[in-house]
Amino acid sequence: MLGEMQVKVYNAPFFPSGRQQLKLSKRLKQIEQMVGNGYDHIWDCCCDHGLLGIALLERQAAPHIHFVDIVPELISNVEAKLQKFDSKTQSHWQVHCLDTAAIPFDHYHGKHLVIIAGVGGDLISMFVNAILKQHPNLNIEFIVCPVHHQFALRETFRCLQQGLVDEALIKENGRFYEIIHVDNRQAQQKPINLVGEKFWQATSTEGIESAKEYLKKTLVHYQKIQQGQKKNVDHIVDAYQAITI
Repeated sequence: MLGEMQVKVYNAPFFPSGRQQLKLSKRLKQIEQMVGNGYDHIWDCCCDHGLLGIALLERQAAPHIHFVDIVPELISNVEAKLQKFDSKTQSHWQVHCLDTAAIPFDHYHGKHLVIIAGVGGDLISMFVNAILKQHPNLNIEFIVCPVHHQFALRETFRCLQQGLVDEALIKENGRFYEIIHVDNRQAQQKPINLVGEKFWQATSTEGIESAKEYLKKTLVHYQKIQQGQKKNVDHIVDAYQAITI
């Protein structure tokens, strides 16, 4: 099915005619801040309205920024927004209407950063598995922000020998989200912790209280599953109960 996807690609230089103040959500702002330098291509996958990719374009985070979504209407709207900007720099953007798992990375030379947010960890796992299976020798990093199934996604990253670059915990509209940045070159130096590590070591009062609240909610969630006895999550409960804050 993936091989039958139709790709709709536009290409144009980018620079906004007068800076616009983007209203990024806390999640998108945190992801944007975690994107470093040195990438040739940044892929904003499941891009929705394209706000994250536009923010990355505004600071010219990479020579090429790609917007990817499988919904034609969303991609058309993003492309219409981008076409309104003036052309004054060498930064370029492209929009792609296709499944994230079908991105032809080997058509684009250099170092890639793939950002996937706003979908479940199970779907992200499928995307990452497919991408790495098709392109095992390319330089591809991932920043992901799953809406659920974080533990299973971390298990996937460990199986795929992805190492941790950075991670963060964000609370937005009463819900918690983990943001995870991985790179296979970090696998030996910094293996993935299945329950996370950095955000449990918070030093600020706000960070500590947020971590405690997230840990409590996560434990309650898995203990309910445990009590239902439909799925064995004993190892997950044990892992979270071992966390000290």
